[in-house]
Amino acid sequence: MSTTLERIIELYPDPEILVLDGFDEAILGIDATYTRLIYDADKCVKILCEDMGEQEAVEYFEFNVLYAYVGERTPIFIHTY
Repeated sequence: MSTTLERIIELYPDPEILVLDGFDEAILGIDATYTRLIYDADKCVKILCEDMGEQEAVEYFEFNVLYAYVGERTPIFIHTY
């Protein structure tokens, strides 16, 4: 568990926060209003690149993570250019 995630859980002990397995290092923060985690989309792709090629990682991320709606607590993804 990343330090960022540990701190968020400490500040927002809401058991409904949706944490994506394997992407802890891509967490940037939390939307305090709706307690939705905020992830760096580019870091998520880099994490996936550890196990697959870049194009495959981008396609996997877009199809299975970025555009997946899993309810009101669906995480937020941003690009940090």
